[in-house]
Amino acid sequence: MKNRVLTALLIAVLALPAFAQTNSATPDQNQTPSQAQASSTTSQPAAVTTTTDSATGKPLQPPAREGFWGHLNPFARKKYVQRQTGPIRDRLNELDELTAANSKMIKDVDARAQAGIQLASTKVNEADQHAIDAGNKAQAAQQTATQANARLTTVEQVVVNIDQYKATNQTEIRFRPGQSVLSKNAKSALDELATPLSGQRGYIIEVQGFSSGRGPAAIAASQKMADSVARYLVLNHEVPLYRVYVLALGNAPVNNEDEKTAKRTSGGRVEISLLKNDLEQLSASTQPAAAPQQ
Repeated sequence: MKNRVLTALLIAVLALPAFAQTNSATPDQNQTPSQAQASSTTSQPAAVTTTTDSATGKPLQPPAREGFWGHLNPFARKKYVQRQTGPIRDRLNELDELTAANSKMIKDVDARAQAGIQLASTKVNEADQHAIDAGNKAQAAQQTATQANARLTTVEQVVVNIDQYKATNQTEIRFRPGQSVLSKNAKSALDELATPLSGQRGYIIEVQGFSSGRGPAAIAASQKMADSVARYLVLNHEVPLYRVYVLALGNAPVNNEDEKTAKRTSGGRVEISLLKNDLEQLSASTQPAAAPQQ
């Protein structure tokens, strides 16, 4: 008899949790949905009624009643546990997806920001290089303008003094009375005077003939001696004829700087004077500057 009573009590104890879970999991068939929801709401604790919004805007459902055992059911089944933890697991998965999406978005924004910074840095470097090139060109233009101004000043000075010739070299050739042929020493003196003139510009040669005697005879003799000198310069040194000026002075008085009074010529002689202006200086200043060696 005692054994039967113990067995009945044990079966009753094991059947109570299942019966309690069945009653808590399904609402009463006679209740309406609103009454079931109201009863469920009034039976849950006050601390659980507060809802929080997730990323999707769906609030978490409050936990359902856990039957006869309250918040801790030592005989809860696997399906019951999965049903209770399902919303939490879904929400965690959703949060993981949102975190991954935000991380990807942050990486994309960072990549675009880095690309923009790199592009801006490149543009700044290009602008700096353009500024340096512009500065170099401006400096070169300033230097060219300065050189052009200097050359213009030189040209103005030369143009003003274009007809101002200065004596740079003088030679005197002696002739025997009645002769107009150049001697060996006379030719050497003319060679020394005319050889450096090859390729030069801005010079003239004055040839003045003097002869002893009086009147036209002295002038004719001085003309022959001056012509022989001019002929030698033109034929032997290719001096242009328009650069040679010949004048027969005969027995005209010659002014001597060392003596106060002028003396007349005794015998025959020819004075050759080389005169130059600033045209050669202008030619040298207008030559383009040599390019700097790399």
